[in-house]
Amino acid sequence: MVFDTTILGSNPSAPAKIMMKETENFLLKIKKRLFPFYKSKEASLIFKTLQKGEPREKKVVMFVGGCVRKYIEDQEIDDIDIATIFSPREIKEKFNNTGVKIIDTGIEHGSITLLINKSRFEITTLRKDIKNYGRHADVSFTEDWIEDSNRRDFTINAIYLDNKGKIFDPHSGIKDLKNKVVKFIGEPSLRIEEDYLRIIRYIRFCIQYDSNIDHSTLESIKLNLNGIKSLSKERILNELFKIISLNNFKNINQNKNLKNIFSIIFPELKYIERMAKFQSVSSLFKLSEIFTLTILLIDSSNNYEYFCHKYKTSNLIKEELNLAAQLLKLYVNDKNFLEKNLKKNIYLFGKEKINQFYWMLFFIYKKISVRDCQILTDKIHKINIPKFPLDGKYLIKQGLTEGKKIGYVLKELEKSWIENNYNLPEKIIIDKINEVKLDIFNP
Repeated sequence: MVFDTTILGSNPSAPAKIMMKETENFLLKIKKRLFPFYKSKEASLIFKTLQKGEPREKKVVMFVGGCVRKYIEDQEIDDIDIATIFSPREIKEKFNNTGVKIIDTGIEHGSITLLINKSRFEITTLRKDIKNYGRHADVSFTEDWIEDSNRRDFTINAIYLDNKGKIFDPHSGIKDLKNKVVKFIGEPSLRIEEDYLRIIRYIRFCIQYDSNIDHSTLESIKLNLNGIKSLSKERILNELFKIISLNNFKNINQNKNLKNIFSIIFPELKYIERMAKFQSVSSLFKLSEIFTLTILLIDSSNNYEYFCHKYKTSNLIKEELNLAAQLLKLYVNDKNFLEKNLKKNIYLFGKEKINQFYWMLFFIYKKISVRDCQILTDKIHKINIPKFPLDGKYLIKQGLTEGKKIGYVLKELEKSWIENNYNLPEKIIIDKINEVKLDIFNP
């Protein structure tokens, strides 16, 4: 679904559902505190295996990055990254004959992936950069945790956690996290030149934490914006989806610097100001990434087609954007699209698509209000669409046997059925069958 219509304001059960959601979030936080991710059976196996044969006081393995940051903030943890002093070869030796599946995901960068009970753990050897070439760098392995932290992107992503819950925070990342400050480790320009995707990642975290860009970082970003052209479109699109899925993306118009940089990087998303209207409906539903794209892209032009071509989007995204553009064109050319022809269009496109489309119009047109959308949502929900009564078997009994004839007649009769308010007199059926028999396929 594009958004959850079950919690729209017009639904009388909405308050109860919102309260239920809040209760679920509270229970989830309690669960995370009582059963933290770092104490899971799988994590314990990894730490025990890597620690085996080493002095107990020696720190040989810790969690790092997003999983630690999300744990501190009581967020859902998906990807788990682990750092260790051991090389990929040593890691493989330690897990030999343990039954753990090992995948060589980035041996040249010191990374491998462990699969345990369908859970993935990416383990990377501590590294220090020797020489950088943009995204690629000459690295050497190290046992120095400070050296490893120095090569990471942001202070909030350089927080380490052991399997006993003890934190190692060499760059005061927790303080920055608490103050919602997104800060590069070291000189911003140098960190950006190592990987230009860090510009987009920086924008993402600034939006996520409603953080302002400091002047020096802003200047470094401006000087390096052209470097984004060297990145693969797949990496850029992946970051874009992470950005537009953020709850705080709706606030982007309130931060001039963030908005300007975002618009320079993604010039095709030229309707970013439409997001301001989401402020009035943010409590009613959560936008999906695809629906947010339609808001940012769709107009009467083929702008969205260029976007899909440029970023080689999936067929699903192309189809959703194409349908949104098609419906907008029909709406503009038919003043009765959502009035006298509403039932017809629901039959052709489905209740969910028409409902989603009207909410898209809410973001496009200032004249459409939340109340208008809620009224139409209720109206759509109450409309009963009958099932087309004919099929190929019926036409075969009437003497039609050729596949093309059957398909053509079914399509024509369906049009007549819709135009006659879902009623199809037998005379119309017989006349259309005879017409096909005599004229269409037998000239």
